[in-house]
Amino acid sequence: MSKVFPRIGKRRALQGAAVGVVALALLAWWLLPLGEHPPTGTIVFSTGTQRGVYQEYGERLRTELDKDMPGLEVKLLNSAGSQENVQRVATGEADFTIAAADAVETYVLDHRPGAADLRGVARLYDDYVQLIVPRDSDVRSVADLKHKRVAIGPVDSGVRLIADRVLRAAGVDPGKDITPLADGIDTGPDRLRRGDIDAFFWSGGLPTKGLSEVARTFDLRFVPIEADLVAQLRGQGDVTRYYRTTNMPESAYPSAQHGMTVATIAVSNLLMTRKDVDPRLTEWLTRTVIKSRDDIGSHVHSAQLVDLRTAIYTDPLTLHEGARRYYRSVKP
Repeated sequence: MSKVFPRIGKRRALQGAAVGVVALALLAWWLLPLGEHPPTGTIVFSTGTQRGVYQEYGERLRTELDKDMPGLEVKLLNSAGSQENVQRVATGEADFTIAAADAVETYVLDHRPGAADLRGVARLYDDYVQLIVPRDSDVRSVADLKHKRVAIGPVDSGVRLIADRVLRAAGVDPGKDITPLADGIDTGPDRLRRGDIDAFFWSGGLPTKGLSEVARTFDLRFVPIEADLVAQLRGQGDVTRYYRTTNMPESAYPSAQHGMTVATIAVSNLLMTRKDVDPRLTEWLTRTVIKSRDDIGSHVHSAQLVDLRTAIYTDPLTLHEGARRYYRSVKP
């Protein structure tokens, strides 16, 4: 026996077809490239130190860019961190990079070469300042670092910039009151384990793989950076407006935190470029950054925080024209 289907009116059929066309168009917009031919050529992306978040994010982003723009070669350059990254882009040594907002602002306020040509692409995720000591250390606050051997990051790193400011806010002169060492996340954890240093600063996304690895095999502890110290820090000048009080969640390094949050400072990271970089290329790259959030975030946890709604806020930099085109194209 044949089934009798309800009769659909012409008007309802047309409405249904229209909805289907819109849905297919939206799906095609999300899945298909921007334009007929993806950009080609070569770009240089400055990342960070080995075992750090910048370096891993750069590697994962290169993989995603290769999917969307197979004719584009992406060369990765390791760096000391934010300060060197900003300088490389500003002077043309690199085309794209990630840097903390305070390092960007410092470069701009110092009127360094090429500062006026810097442009934002996306706000990515926050760095958390992490001060690490052995669990049995007598260091309970930043002020307790006096007369200790403290790794404060490579000279041109963002870690060095913020560690110096945190120390001064606590009444510790980084040039006189401690033995300052230039270790970063690549060497600091192992030196702490061996007893070569008493403490080290790190500023990065949560969790940082290089720190997670050592936390599983070495009994370490995080020293809190309390709100009153942050208030002192924010009185040091305009740049410090990018620092905000927060808590490192207990899930960041479970084996070291034992269910406890840690008071600290956060600062946003910016994906950035130069004014003269091709707008079409920047538009494509911006799209890849946004749509690959979940794929990259499955490996780099902090990348899960990349959000289309907040990506446009790249203060102190104005948006690059290509990035602006992309955000306008997806504006509801």
